[in-house]
Amino acid sequence: MKLPRRSILRLAACAATLATASRFALAQTYPTRPVRIVVTFAAGGSNDIHARLVGQWLAERLAQPFILENRPGGGGNLGVVEVIRSRPDGHTLLLLSATHMVNSAFYSNLNYDLVRDITPIASFYRTGYVMMVNPLFPAKSLPDFIAYAKANPGKVNMGSQGVGSAGHLAGEMFKMLNGVDMLHVPYRGEAPALADLIGGHMHVQFATSTSAIPLVKQGQLRGLAVTGTARLPALPDIPTLREFVPGYELEFTVGMGGPKNMPAEIIERLNREINAGLARPEIKAMYDELGLDVLITSPAEFGRVVAESVEKFAKVVKFAGIKLE
Repeated sequence: MKLPRRSILRLAACAATLATASRFALAQTYPTRPVRIVVTFAAGGSNDIHARLVGQWLAERLAQPFILENRPGGGGNLGVVEVIRSRPDGHTLLLLSATHMVNSAFYSNLNYDLVRDITPIASFYRTGYVMMVNPLFPAKSLPDFIAYAKANPGKVNMGSQGVGSAGHLAGEMFKMLNGVDMLHVPYRGEAPALADLIGGHMHVQFATSTSAIPLVKQGQLRGLAVTGTARLPALPDIPTLREFVPGYELEFTVGMGGPKNMPAEIIERLNREINAGLARPEIKAMYDELGLDVLITSPAEFGRVVAESVEKFAKVVKFAGIKLE
């Protein structure tokens, strides 16, 4: 998910000032040296920004640097393998995103099992996607769209950020549960897909909430529904898909993980400190503005989220017959 520059600057500024009062807290045994947070994407994206935000908070609380290492490649798998092979002492962590949960379904030759080999520590947030159409599209509501798509099989073009992207999966799940046939048109990223949707060259797209919110508010696109379990505070008039499509719910979670066999006391300490940062009201307000839902969980709860996501994404990938290999 690509964040607008203004949002990136706000997050970076917040990271720099988050825990002033906590600087005087005494460091406990862990950590004893700088901690690496492996981000399996290039620098500058939303995953990178959120990892820096939480890393700054942890550094303030635990009196050791938390240093980001961007390790893109292999669809995010190379960085995961590096974390799995590291010592389980809490000094190498993983920014864990939906991409890693989806990869279990995409790649048949993975040499790791995400649920088995990564220790869940804490979630940061979850987010749904926004189903949007051009304002000139005949359907004015979600029921109208479903009726139109059924009456015009194969004639509705669905843009996405690329094959296997979160937006693609959201659209395929929509097709699966409604029994409609839409033509998938993959792009090289969300921005060019949205540009064609605004220009009227595409009919529908499932876009990140961060990108969708300003476009809907400005009237450039019409929001029909959101894929999550609840309406977005920033777009309260747009219904959830499951209000009209029973069983539809697709959210994407980002959080922190580490190698398996980490000591329980380190897992609990990291979870406690991350949750304390997420509980700050300024973080909640900022995430609401971006369409992101702060998700405070225990390690066990986050582990269930990861396992359930892996299972759900696998069903959608199998239905759509999506292959990356």
